[in-house]
Amino acid sequence: MLTRPVEGTPPVIEDAEALREACDRLAAGTGPVAIDTERASGYRYWPKAYLVQIRRQGAGTVLVDPIPLADELAPLATALGDAEWVLHAASQDLPCLAELGLHPASLFDTELAGRLAGHERVALGTLVEKLLGYTLEKGHSAADWSRRPLPDEWLDYAALDVELLVPLRDTLEAELTAQGKLEWARQEFEAVRTAPAAPPRAEPWRRTSGVHKVRTPRGLAAVRALWEARDEMARKRDRAPSRVLPDSAIINAVLADPSTPQQLQALPVFGGRVQRRYSAHWLRRLEAARELPAEELPSTSTGGDGPPPANRWGDKDPDAAARLAAARTALTKIAESHTLPVENVLLPDLLRRTCWTPPEDPSPEGVAAALADGGARPWQVDLVADALSTALHATA
Repeated sequence: MLTRPVEGTPPVIEDAEALREACDRLAAGTGPVAIDTERASGYRYWPKAYLVQIRRQGAGTVLVDPIPLADELAPLATALGDAEWVLHAASQDLPCLAELGLHPASLFDTELAGRLAGHERVALGTLVEKLLGYTLEKGHSAADWSRRPLPDEWLDYAALDVELLVPLRDTLEAELTAQGKLEWARQEFEAVRTAPAAPPRAEPWRRTSGVHKVRTPRGLAAVRALWEARDEMARKRDRAPSRVLPDSAIINAVLADPSTPQQLQALPVFGGRVQRRYSAHWLRRLEAARELPAEELPSTSTGGDGPPPANRWGDKDPDAAARLAAARTALTKIAESHTLPVENVLLPDLLRRTCWTPPEDPSPEGVAAALADGGARPWQVDLVADALSTALHATA
């Protein structure tokens, strides 16, 4: 098991002079650049990076604390230049790196490469052990990386995350080449690299865990009121919302519908020392929800611009249900024949939308155009257009 990097764990860079020296080394290095970040998910509200790990041949490993250097990272962007970045599950790290002004010119995602190469388990440690024969130290991925100073064992863990990324990249590239999938992977990597930021959810409060237990518009208004109050408090304090008030507490309060501090404090969580101080705050939000006029209450239907849940298609549109069943069968066969996860053959949401509202021209050419308009990559279109065209002719 690797518990520390072979060359040792470098000190964390916290000042501009040390950063310039590290940038000189990185710029003089060769080959791809392994990059990772550590965030404080579950502890902080904002998903920013609290540590950036970088490794390049000839430069070694660099650990950067972006908090004191947030406005001074331009030299790092210059040092990385047009080098290929190697990340694991890149979509998780790219947004917080972009906030720091760091953007890859090209990308290799080892997690995505592992999926396309047919590996069933694609966690970094799993792939490193299977393909390179090393076992990585585990245990700190869910830590509070906003803590200062960072413990030495956490820094060892962080440095190990980039220690073997480039060798893993090279092994996966060789597998993809042998399987004839390297171009597919390159298209996927580019799609991840250039993906726009996800738009804000229209009604994020509907994702409160347990909200399905609340069945009335008035109750949903209360969930919304508590969720919004919690989110405002969490944002101001830069604390994870679940640490301000758990989802379970929101649902319990809505179902119990307390009207006095004593009734609220009798519920789980709300009787705690900290929460008792905010009893009046939460009660005011519940009272406001009770007094909302009917036209301002949320719908019990989630709505959205997509098709209904697939388990309702049989009642709403039997032909659409038949198209979806035929399409899923066809895509499963394609996925198995190429040793791919079916969700990588075509995004499930795009498949559902295409089957619910087929293109006016259901020929392979028409389906190919519709899939491309929906964001499918060229390799996916080539792989599924014919089979999906046939499936779209299915009827109940």
